[in-house]
Amino acid sequence: MQYTRIYSDTNGYTHFEDVQINLSDKGLIGYLSDNYPVKSVQFRENKPNYNWDFHNAPDRQFIILLDGELEITTSLGEIRNFKGGDILLVEDITGKGHKSKEIIEKMGAKVTLKVYEGMPHTINEDEINWTKKLIQK
Repeated sequence: MQYTRIYSDTNGYTHFEDVQINLSDKGLIGYLSDNYPVKSVQFRENKPNYNWDFHNAPDRQFIILLDGELEITTSLGEIRNFKGGDILLVEDITGKGHKSKEIIEKMGAKVTLKVYEGMPHTINEDEINWTKKLIQK
């Protein structure tokens, strides 16, 4: 399991980094990461025409895409597409920022988990499954 980190370097340029999530075998319950606290959980839907020019993340946050497809462009012009099931850790709260836009003509649902300062770059599979169950209710 992995997520994509979006962060600013010391010169303010935004980059992508693929980060592997370390999981431990916990028997019948499955493979789990460490637990990490979050400040809040927010549910969001983007309109099909969502297209936001360069901006910074409002806070360090995990974004779990539930559906739709999102295109993100770094300040250096690198473009990646993300779809339902992908996890992002957006940390470019300073610097030149990134662009983001929906690229499928339908509403795109996301879950945002704001993380505490200094938290390592991991998220728990149980937290993802719990969030998906909340949305399906």
